[in-house]
Amino acid sequence: MEDKDEFTFSIEGKEYSISEKINRPHESQRQTFHLPSLTIGAIICGVFFAGIFFGSEYISEESGPLLEKQLEKSEDFIEKFDDEKEKAVEITLATFFDNGSPILGNPNAPVTLIEFGDYQCHFCNVHYQNTEHKILKEYVSTGKINIIFKDYTIIGADSTVAALGAHCAAEQGKFWEYHNTLFENYGGENNGWAGQEKIFTFAKKIGLDMEKFIECNVNEYHIEKIAKSNNDARLLGLTGTPAFYVISTNSQQIEYISGAQPYETFERIINTMLEN
Repeated sequence: MEDKDEFTFSIEGKEYSISEKINRPHESQRQTFHLPSLTIGAIICGVFFAGIFFGSEYISEESGPLLEKQLEKSEDFIEKFDDEKEKAVEITLATFFDNGSPILGNPNAPVTLIEFGDYQCHFCNVHYQNTEHKILKEYVSTGKINIIFKDYTIIGADSTVAALGAHCAAEQGKFWEYHNTLFENYGGENNGWAGQEKIFTFAKKIGLDMEKFIECNVNEYHIEKIAKSNNDARLLGLTGTPAFYVISTNSQQIEYISGAQPYETFERIINTMLEN
């Protein structure tokens, strides 16, 4: 699918236009990460420290067989996980690129910035207000990087309602305009500003076909995409928003940025990747 629209934004009175494309590159590229098994470590440590703490001289003849049976069970459990740990948890580039927004900017840019966010998240709004527009001006509008937004709806039900609204707007080529409208109207957590009624108001404000938008939203056409994006976030071990990944599409180097860091943090990492 190659839907293409222009997303326009203004900084200090100057207008910028960036292409918004739905197709995503690099879906066939794979990168594997092996995540350690904390469970195995906990079991081994538990058995080890039990031996140290109680000591053999404190184990009665009656309790000895019971302890031996417990240790046998633990050994069986550890052996089972030894087999499982060989099956590495696989994180591929699809974990980052799939189940997100249309690409904002040049789809062939050498660097992609991926944000996992929640429209009710305070610090996601801080990033939008303080940093995102500078990134758009310096890197996206110049074709150096592109951006993908992925949902991690962890604050409340309205987080999902807002995310559904953005994806329904994408059907009409206005994901990023709707995305910005949500943050421009940010009102906190779980207080109704991103509820169903408001979602329809925002859609009308940016000129969407309301019949199509309401049908899409009420029937939750994109709920599976949001759920899969949430699963991607959990697979990556994320526990909060916003969370960012800066990815070089040439070297597949990945840098993680946690929280609403200042623009200079993004600038340093992006420039390093562009230089490499």
